[in-house]
Amino acid sequence: MNKRSNKRAKAPLGVNKSQPKRNRRSNAAKDWSLPRLLAGLHDDIQSRLETARKAFNHPGTKGDASEQVWLELFQTYLPLRYKAAKAHVVDSKGRFSEQIDVVIFDRQYSPFIFHFQGQAIVPAESVYAVFESKQSINAGEVAYAQQKVRSVRRLHRTSLPIPHAGGTFPPKTPSHIIGGLLTFESDWTPGMGSALINALDKDKTQGRLDLGCVAAHGVFGCDLKACGSVTPQSKPATAFLFELIARLQATATVPMIDVRAYAQCLTRE
Repeated sequence: MNKRSNKRAKAPLGVNKSQPKRNRRSNAAKDWSLPRLLAGLHDDIQSRLETARKAFNHPGTKGDASEQVWLELFQTYLPLRYKAAKAHVVDSKGRFSEQIDVVIFDRQYSPFIFHFQGQAIVPAESVYAVFESKQSINAGEVAYAQQKVRSVRRLHRTSLPIPHAGGTFPPKTPSHIIGGLLTFESDWTPGMGSALINALDKDKTQGRLDLGCVAAHGVFGCDLKACGSVTPQSKPATAFLFELIARLQATATVPMIDVRAYAQCLTRE
């Protein structure tokens, strides 16, 4: 028969075996750092965008990889009521937007989303935000993003009265669709200076870029009065994500879509 050893197993470094296990877990929790966690989120996004920029030579492949980095960020961290995808947007009159790199739309109340040969088409009423994704920001890319945003905002959106236990609420006025541009780097020096502001200022209406991120430099945006709200950040991707979520919260819920208006398209062919 083997003799049992009377020697106690050595405790791991830094662990006092005389402490109850509950206290050890409590002490371990003290090592967590929210600033480090949030900084790590940004560092991961910036590193992946940089890899996409440097690892692929083909512009299309490079662009697809960058788009996927942003899409995965939104799909992971946005509340489940939202969905993010590359898509076209359509209205009940049969008009389509240009293809948008990132469409953030409702996944709870919108009754249908079309998929055809890998292409997603979402109804205009369900859209909360649209973003273009590019490798680097410059005047040309700002103008291009503004054009893409205009192609979505010009679409017609229906809104029906909302039934409830005591009657109906009046139709909700469709909310402003957030538009923006997401990049890794800036072609300007400084990256978030007056050249960016001047480019943003060229369209403050239908093509206005409300919010954007240059992962290597900072967060920028426009309000109803002017463009020029440029915020250099040490961890821009995380700051951008939080600001986007705050704006989505303020938007509340999309209007109740008139499905019959879309059904009328069946008689137009």
